[in-house]
Amino acid sequence: MYLDINWEEDSIPENERGSLTGLLEQGIAKAVHLSAESEEAEVSLTLVDDARIHELNRDYRGVDRPTDVLSFALQEERSDEPDILDYEDHLLGDIIISVERARAQAIDYGHSFERELVYLAVHGTLHLLGYDHMEEEDKEEMRRQEEAVMSQIGLLR
Repeated sequence: MYLDINWEEDSIPENERGSLTGLLEQGIAKAVHLSAESEEAEVSLTLVDDARIHELNRDYRGVDRPTDVLSFALQEERSDEPDILDYEDHLLGDIIISVERARAQAIDYGHSFERELVYLAVHGTLHLLGYDHMEEEDKEEMRRQEEAVMSQIGLLR
C-alpha cells in the first residue's frame, strides 16, 4: 500500500502530521484490504481548505458549495465488472478532504478531529473501490465497511 499525502492546508502543525499520517495510512490500507483483499494499491490524499474543495466540488460535480470529501477513481466501474471493483497492484485514485469540514464535523459529532479525518479518508477510499451510498442497501453496506475499518484501528465513536 502506497499513500501519497499532500498537505495543502496548513492548519495542521508539522509536529502533528506524523501521527496523523500513520492513522491515515492504517485506515486506507485496512479499507483496501477489507474490501479488495489486496495490499497492493496506491492512493493520493490531498488535505485542503473549504475554499479549495468548494472550487473542486463546483468544477467537477456541479455543486456550488464546500463538501467534506471528494474521491476521483482512476478506473471507473464498467457494466461488465462486478459491483465492487477488485484492485490489485495499481492506482486507485485521488481523495480530497477539507480539513475545515473535518474539524467542524468532529465537533458536531462529538468525537476527535483525528477520528473524523481518518473516517473521511476511509469513506473516500471505499468510493475509489466502487462503493456508494445512493441506495439505502448500498449505504448500509458502505457504513458497515467504514465501521469495521474504524473499529480495527481503534477509532470508535
